Amino acid sequence: MLTTKRKNTLIGFAAGLLAMTALSGTALAQTNLTVLVDNASHTMAISEALATAFQEKYPDVTVEVEARPGGGEGDNIVKTRLATGQMTDVFWYNTGSLLQAIAPEQTLVDLSAEPFMKNVADSFKQVVKAGEGIYGVPTRPAEAGGIFYNRKVYEKLGLSVPKTWAEFMANNDKIKAAGIPAVIQTYGEPWTSQVLVLADFYNVQKQVPDFAENYTKGTAKFATTPAAMRGFEYVKEVADKGYFNEDFGAARYEDGLRMIAEGEGAHYPMITFAIPALSDGYPELINDVGFFALPAEKAEDTGLTVWMPAAFYIPKTSANVDVAKQFLAFVASPEGCAVQSKAVAVNGPYLVEGCKLPDDVVQSVSDLLPYFENGKNAPALEFLSPIKGPILEQLTVEVGTGIRQPADAAALYDEDVRKQAQQLGLAR
Repeated sequence: MLTTKRKNTLIGFAAGLLAMTALSGTALAQTNLTVLVDNASHTMAISEALATAFQEKYPDVTVEVEARPGGGEGDNIVKTRLATGQMTDVFWYNTGSLLQAIAPEQTLVDLSAEPFMKNVADSFKQVVKAGEGIYGVPTRPAEAGGIFYNRKVYEKLGLSVPKTWAEFMANNDKIKAAGIPAVIQTYGEPWTSQVLVLADFYNVQKQVPDFAENYTKGTAKFATTPAAMRGFEYVKEVADKGYFNEDFGAARYEDGLRMIAEGEGAHYPMITFAIPALSDGYPELINDVGFFALPAEKAEDTGLTVWMPAAFYIPKTSANVDVAKQFLAFVASPEGCAVQSKAVAVNGPYLVEGCKLPDDVVQSVSDLLPYFENGKNAPALEFLSPIKGPILEQLTVEVGTGIRQPADAAALYDEDVRKQAQQLGLAR
């Protein structure tokens, strides 16, 4: 079977029935609600915690959490089940560009008129919107792309968090001179090689505010936009300087997390979805790891590129739409956020009004908050445009290993993007 089921069942009580009736306005018999999620360990932990808490609140509902593979296989399962009418009552899926590929206006229940959507941040609504409809609620806090750094290495060498690319490179020189790998890379898992390009988008948007719009139209390209090209050049610059760990070609994501936690490397370009894994794997070292936004050429252009979390959606084929909406209302509430905070280490600010972060958030999360408080953040390109070419990770590996020059890589990526746009039916 492609999925596994994990099920918790609680006995119904009259109080639960009355509570459910008051919330929905409809008397409900015992209801079985099915939820399909990615099989990543933290996704499962959060989903099962939410399911258990929801059942405790509404005992007349039994929630079954079903796991599917991640990556391309998981995408195909979601698309197939939507197309054949076999989707669960609620499902976890990406926001932004990948959402558009499942035709939300045709396949999903519009939530825009639901009272609980008033709690959801407008910035998140933008990435679950199609036409006039809004289709999902956030499953996690916001995440960000940038640089994890080892604070003990910085303290030992007397370094300060860089505000510009030149300052970052100067820090790298001092770190390399001390015999420590300055920039950890883990090309054994190619997806990790993209971060220097993707996390630079705040800087791109700062310099070229209409880049995302024109990129979607096909009139703006990476190869012909110097600000956008810069991310590819960053990869080459850090590679040419010899800042990488010796085993960067074979090292994997887990190796990168270990190295940054233990101070075997000073910087690891990564997205903050790594925080729970760092917290679980290195609890005694987690506060030795800090975080800063990828520095731009100018300090005033440095800001945080934000990844919006995945969402829970309701397919139009659900036989339990009212109960599914109640589940989403629970997820998008301070109570739902509190359940998540207990289940998994918090890795950023929640996108639901009234949700509070625990007092004991780790250092890297504390480092994120000023970028949200001062407004120096913007969604990653894939949340502002429906197009993301699949070969970017191959190209950044080639640049980082010296096989390809940044200009060539950017031009090839533009061609990959053009093909993706055609597949989506976009006129270019």
